Amino acid sequence: MVQAADLGAVDKPIRLAVNEWTGQHVTTHIAGEMLKAAGYKVEYVSAGMMNQFQAIADGDIHATLEIWSSNVSDDYAKKIGEGTVVELGDLELAAREGIAYPAHVGELCPGLPAWEALKDCAPLFASAETLPAGRLVDYPADWGTPGADRMTGLDLPFKAVPAGSEAALIVELRAATERKTPLLVTFWQPHWAMSAYDVKFVDLPAGEDACFSDPAWGPNPNAINDCDFAASRIFKAGWSGLAETWPAASEILSNYTLAVEDQQPMMGAVDVDGGKVEEVVAAWMAENEATWRPVVDAATK
Repeated sequence: MVQAADLGAVDKPIRLAVNEWTGQHVTTHIAGEMLKAAGYKVEYVSAGMMNQFQAIADGDIHATLEIWSSNVSDDYAKKIGEGTVVELGDLELAAREGIAYPAHVGELCPGLPAWEALKDCAPLFASAETLPAGRLVDYPADWGTPGADRMTGLDLPFKAVPAGSEAALIVELRAATERKTPLLVTFWQPHWAMSAYDVKFVDLPAGEDACFSDPAWGPNPNAINDCDFAASRIFKAGWSGLAETWPAASEILSNYTLAVEDQQPMMGAVDVDGGKVEEVVAAWMAENEATWRPVVDAATK
């Protein structure tokens, strides 16, 4: 029989990092509620994604629950190397960036989701500013030009137009969905809009390292970026003293995973419907005990 882990220092609160985006707040509060269900005290600490690792190394923060491999500081690797921060496994949140479209566009351009279909369908997406090329709504300019890079790399007859903001991307998705008009957009998941507007990704060649450095790789022998975004891994990390101080908590956080299908609607309930993170998470916990309770029980019973 597997022995349950010791709870450890239950009188000492476990401090969880809260970073700058709603999805991370949802992820963190679910983890916190699981720890409370096991009998722990929990505190939430505001911390910047890029600069939180020193506080974790120092033991001022004990865990951070949603690190994106595509956006992690060099300091993280340094602290892992020193052994002052330890990895707590994958969150298994299926993160993805790509070229996307609302589901109804598949009827207007029947070859989708295959990327080659965009060659023939490009005129459908044209606007006054892009004629005769199709229009791709890219990320805001200060996020880089990943959409434009792929249109060039795949030699697609599209002109990328940067959105003014994340909110502007949402306006485009909503308008196209309501009017059933063509739209091609650079987007990502998890994001509540993926669920709200039934957004699909274009199937592009897999984003392997060679695609970004070797023009000979991929369907266009003369260009790099002729592929999808590199896959993002989303994982968790904690203070090196976590397992010794709170053995069961360390086990719970290490085994905790979250599905995009669960996180995205909760993000919408907060960002669109104005719900409080605590209330939205409490409702999800009540309705999904079969999902999270076994992780708590396995560590404590």
